[in-house]
Amino acid sequence: MNTLLLHCRPGFEGEVCAELSELAANLGVAGYAKGKAGGAHAEFVCSETGGAERLMQGARFNQLIFPRQWARGDYLALPETDRISVLLQALADYPQCGSLWLEVFDTNEGKELSNFCKKFEAPLRKALEKAGRLVEDPSKPRLLLTFKSGREVFLGIAETSNSALWPMGIPRLKFPREAPSRSTLKLEEAWHTFIPREQWDTRLSEDMTGVDLGAAPGGWTYQLVRRGMLVTAIDNGPMAQSLMDTGLVTHLMVDGFTWKPKQPVDWMVCDIVEKPARTAAMVEEWISGGHCREAVVNLKLPMKQRYAEVRKLLQRLDEAFKAERLRVSIACKQLYHDREEVTCHLRRL
Repeated sequence: MNTLLLHCRPGFEGEVCAELSELAANLGVAGYAKGKAGGAHAEFVCSETGGAERLMQGARFNQLIFPRQWARGDYLALPETDRISVLLQALADYPQCGSLWLEVFDTNEGKELSNFCKKFEAPLRKALEKAGRLVEDPSKPRLLLTFKSGREVFLGIAETSNSALWPMGIPRLKFPREAPSRSTLKLEEAWHTFIPREQWDTRLSEDMTGVDLGAAPGGWTYQLVRRGMLVTAIDNGPMAQSLMDTGLVTHLMVDGFTWKPKQPVDWMVCDIVEKPARTAAMVEEWISGGHCREAVVNLKLPMKQRYAEVRKLLQRLDEAFKAERLRVSIACKQLYHDREEVTCHLRRL
């Protein structure tokens, strides 16, 4: 199990390779990263025994930016028939696992394999349980089988508490018909990603206030209103009438980068299309100035050096808050519903 497999958004394989190469260098793990453009995954091949496990133990998955999922293991060739027997034999050297996910890559080929995985999972699960390789125990590692094709699979494992929340890192969120735009799913996914579900009632409560910068037509405002918050929507464009009819939204047609609330608010969210450095400077001002307690903002990425740009901006934010002696948690992830962007969550502690 000397290879680390990482799922990602198609087109961001290079960013995953850059991020993992930096992580491996920091942890002193020898190896090399590789990824094929559009393949929706990358690999880090370790040169030393136990290297992949050291990488996973030395980092928290939720602190990685571009990977959607990860697992350590090896590829296995499968026959046309009797795949289960071959899998059982190969898994004899793997630890006993507490759960099972069958995954594919986020490509057209992967989507075609999804039906195969759905049919294959039940008999495989039954065989694994019968052989004692799979027991229901969340304290044990998860078995992640990523099918590259019907004839090749990556046998991987990952700790349940240090891997993706959903298979392939893709949440199954349903688009609310009453929401004015599909961008609403970005903010909903951000909350699932950055805020533990048991804290939603205290950190996303109806007695809170929020500001949505670049709000129109109201996809992100909808999520705030859905939680019962009073929202100030900032945008020169029109807001959906359904949101205005709730009585919870005040719409101001002003510049989102210069406007500030007269009183501090609980939440500021922003999905404005702007250079990432300007957006980062804006959220720094909101947090350091005490204008909001928590914020979710999207950073639109440049065409090149995307990982380097994100790291630079995150470091700049961290240094700025430390210089002001502020305790601020900063998290950043390329979410499934993101495109050429990453989503950042900041919380003043």
